[in-house]
Amino acid sequence: MRIKKGDRVKVITGAYKGTIGEVTSVFPKEDKVIVEGVNMVKKHQKPTQANPDGGIIEKEAKIHVSNVMLWDEKSKKASRIRMEIKDGKKVRVYKTSGKEVKGK
Repeated sequence: MRIKKGDRVKVITGAYKGTIGEVTSVFPKEDKVIVEGVNMVKKHQKPTQANPDGGIIEKEAKIHVSNVMLWDEKSKKASRIRMEIKDGKKVRVYKTSGKEVKGK
Protein backbone atom coordinates (compact mmCIF):
# COMPACT_ATOMS: atom_id res chain seq x y z
CA MET A 1 0.00 0.00 0.00
CA ARG A 2 1.43 3.38 -1.01
CA ILE A 3 -0.43 5.54 1.50
CA LYS A 4 1.17 5.88 4.92
CA LYS A 5 0.30 7.41 8.29
CA GLY A 6 0.78 11.17 8.25
CA ASP A 7 0.14 11.62 4.51
CA ARG A 8 -2.30 14.30 3.35
CA VAL A 9 -4.97 12.80 1.10
CA LYS A 10 -8.03 13.94 -0.84
CA VAL A 11 -11.21 11.87 -0.83
CA ILE A 12 -12.14 11.27 -4.49
CA THR A 13 -15.52 9.55 -4.11
CA GLY A 14 -18.41 9.12 -1.70
CA ALA A 15 -20.22 11.44 0.71
CA TYR A 16 -16.99 13.20 1.73
CA LYS A 17 -15.77 13.75 -1.85
CA GLY A 18 -13.33 16.67 -2.12
CA THR A 19 -12.34 16.63 1.56
CA ILE A 20 -8.63 16.91 2.32
CA GLY A 21 -7.29 15.42 5.55
CA GLU A 22 -4.41 13.63 7.22
CA VAL A 23 -4.21 9.85 7.49
CA THR A 24 -4.28 8.91 11.19
CA SER A 25 -4.26 5.09 10.88
CA VAL A 26 -3.48 2.55 8.16
CA PHE A 27 -4.78 -1.03 7.94
CA PRO A 28 -2.81 -2.72 5.12
CA LYS A 29 -4.40 -6.16 5.52
CA GLU A 30 -7.85 -4.64 4.97
CA ASP A 31 -6.71 -2.00 2.41
CA LYS A 32 -8.33 0.70 4.54
CA VAL A 33 -7.27 3.97 6.15
CA ILE A 34 -8.71 6.40 8.70
CA VAL A 35 -8.64 10.03 7.55
CA GLU A 36 -9.05 12.92 9.98
CA GLY A 37 -12.58 14.38 9.76
CA VAL A 38 -13.81 11.92 7.12
CA ASN A 39 -16.51 9.23 7.39
CA MET A 40 -17.78 10.35 10.80
CA VAL A 41 -20.01 7.83 12.61
CA LYS A 42 -21.88 7.98 15.90
CA LYS A 43 -20.87 5.35 18.44
CA HIS A 44 -23.00 4.55 21.48
CA GLN A 45 -20.70 4.33 24.50
CA LYS A 46 -21.68 2.25 27.53
CA PRO A 47 -20.94 3.80 30.92
CA THR A 48 -17.54 2.69 32.27
CA GLN A 49 -15.35 3.67 35.21
CA ALA A 50 -13.34 5.95 32.92
CA ASN A 51 -16.49 7.49 31.39
CA PRO A 52 -19.31 7.13 33.93
CA ASP A 53 -21.88 9.01 31.81
CA GLY A 54 -21.44 6.95 28.63
CA GLY A 55 -23.28 8.65 25.77
CA ILE A 56 -22.92 9.03 22.03
CA ILE A 57 -19.53 9.97 20.58
CA GLU A 58 -18.58 10.85 17.02
CA LYS A 59 -15.47 9.25 15.56
CA GLU A 60 -13.87 8.56 12.20
CA ALA A 61 -14.54 5.20 10.55
CA LYS A 62 -12.33 3.36 8.06
CA ILE A 63 -12.46 4.25 4.37
CA HIS A 64 -11.15 2.11 1.51
CA VAL A 65 -7.75 3.17 0.21
CA SER A 66 -9.06 3.26 -3.39
CA ASN A 67 -11.32 6.18 -2.40
CA VAL A 68 -8.41 8.50 -1.55
CA MET A 69 -5.48 10.01 -3.45
CA LEU A 70 -2.36 11.68 -2.12
CA TRP A 71 -2.58 15.50 -2.05
CA ASP A 72 0.27 17.35 -3.76
CA GLU A 73 0.78 20.73 -2.03
CA LYS A 74 2.98 22.08 -4.83
CA SER A 75 0.49 21.57 -7.67
CA LYS A 76 -2.57 21.92 -5.37
CA LYS A 77 -4.29 18.78 -6.66
CA ALA A 78 -4.56 15.05 -5.99
CA SER A 79 -1.82 13.01 -7.59
CA ARG A 80 -0.75 9.48 -8.28
CA ILE A 81 2.72 8.50 -7.16
CA ARG A 82 5.58 6.48 -8.55
CA MET A 83 8.51 4.81 -6.85
CA GLU A 84 12.05 5.99 -7.56
CA ILE A 85 15.41 5.01 -6.19
CA LYS A 86 17.43 7.92 -4.78
CA ASP A 87 20.72 7.31 -2.96
CA GLY A 88 19.96 3.58 -2.81
CA LYS A 89 16.59 4.12 -1.11
CA LYS A 90 13.12 3.65 -2.54
CA VAL A 91 11.15 6.92 -2.32
CA ARG A 92 7.63 7.95 -3.32
CA VAL A 93 7.39 10.76 -5.90
CA TYR A 94 4.30 12.69 -7.07
CA LYS A 95 3.57 12.19 -10.77
CA THR A 96 2.15 15.72 -11.19
CA SER A 97 5.09 17.72 -9.80
CA GLY A 98 7.94 15.21 -9.55
CA LYS A 99 8.46 16.24 -5.92
CA GLU A 100 9.24 13.66 -3.23
CA VAL A 101 6.37 12.71 -0.90
CA LYS A 102 7.05 13.92 2.65
CA GLY A 103 5.23 11.93 5.31
CA LYS A 104 5.67 11.56 9.05
